[in-house]
Amino acid sequence: MSWRVRWAFVALGIIWGLPYFFIKIALREVDPLLICWSRVSLAALILLPIAARRGGLAQLRRHLGAVCAFAVAEFALPFWLIPVGERWISSSVTAILLAAVPLATALLARFIGVHERLSVRRALGLAIGFIGVMVLVGLVSISGAYGWAGVGCMLLATLGYALGALIVQRYFSGIDQVAPLAASLAVAALLLTVPAALALPAHVPSALTLSALAVLGLLCTAIAMLLMFYLIRRAGAMRASVVTYVNPAVASLVGVTVLGESLGLTDLLGLALILAGSWLATHGPSPRSATMNKRGKASSTVPSSSGG
Repeated sequence: MSWRVRWAFVALGIIWGLPYFFIKIALREVDPLLICWSRVSLAALILLPIAARRGGLAQLRRHLGAVCAFAVAEFALPFWLIPVGERWISSSVTAILLAAVPLATALLARFIGVHERLSVRRALGLAIGFIGVMVLVGLVSISGAYGWAGVGCMLLATLGYALGALIVQRYFSGIDQVAPLAASLAVAALLLTVPAALALPAHVPSALTLSALAVLGLLCTAIAMLLMFYLIRRAGAMRASVVTYVNPAVASLVGVTVLGESLGLTDLLGLALILAGSWLATHGPSPRSATMNKRGKASSTVPSSSGG
């Protein structure tokens, strides 16, 4: 890999470990719905002109259903569920739970038409990762019903991220990748406009909160997604997907050093099991989609995202 690709990988690993920290800041003054809406709206404003200049938006006419499904699965639901859950659990636990995205992707793949052989290695990885999630949610001190509701929000967000990645792989092969991304962000923003308007705060948020919202939309969504697509083009999907395993470590480090969160041996054990299981379950030849492109070749793999 070239030095540019290596630096892009490092940058994306750091960037996608930061959303949980900025979400914690924004939650002090802003409703989760407004956090979600501002994030997708800012990203859409940046990426739509790029997609228009690249000429990819016209290719989406045959994929409007997939664009809407991707908007809900990848952006609207996870970007709302994560702030909701972070009101009751730490950002460190949030990031560790979302590290199970590759596991969820492997489990859902066949239902979306992305077929791959369930080898012994892959099955072992799924089992280890599942044990890791159980260790984390079973042994970490979860405070009451709200704490468990926070865990449930993260697990649902994990399923959304996994489903979103599989939708891209199944339906968006052969077209410019920025176009469905930008269009889906715009659809998510439109869907969330009315609910977000009803959740407006009584006063203008502080400069710190507004800065956190700007970072979430500009850096952690728009720029991060462009970096991911750059890595896919330059290094291949399998190498790009390794960034998924870096995010929880960055998020946990920020949570412990900046937010003063505690990270015990149970958290570290759960993280280690989830990452090991994810690596075993996803490492190997790229899965083949049931759809074929115009040349008759299987569509390329799109790695699961866990950008927070």
